[in-house]
Order: sequence, then C-alpha cells, then structure tokens
Amino acid sequence: MTSTVTTPVTPPVSATYAVAGMSCGHCEATLTRVIGELDGVTGVHVRLATGHVTVTGTAEPDDTAIAEVVDAAGYELTGRV
Repeated sequence: MTSTVTTPVTPPVSATYAVAGMSCGHCEATLTRVIGELDGVTGVHVRLATGHVTVTGTAEPDDTAIAEVVDAAGYELTGRV
C-alpha cells in the first residue's frame, strides 16, 4: 500500500497599483524587472495605457517595498487601484 501526502496549494495573491511616469516599453521593462526582483513576487503585468501595474505573489504584496523600488527607478507609485 502506498500513501500520498498532499500539500495544500496557496493561491497567488495580486494587487494593482497606479504608477505615474510610465510612457514606453523601456518603462514597462524596467518596472517588470525591479518589482520582479522582490522576494515573493511571481509576476508583474504593466499596462502603460492605464498606468497600472499588477503584482502577483505568493503572499500579500509589500506595498512599502514595491513603492521603494518603483520610486528608485524614477517613477511614482500613487496608490492601490
């Protein structure tokens, strides 16, 4: 007889932020890279047309850490959407 151990799967958590100062593909690539380097972040989706960035992770995104890397990259995180 074999036994199987199942580990509960935690669904990803997402948050969407308004970011000012984005205007081109370079902006998109930069924000995807700097936010994606944060611990626990598994995905970053930048929408230039709306000025929104959606961050997906293994736990609730750290708003302070995200704001710091966005600001350091030359953009302004203006809040959650």
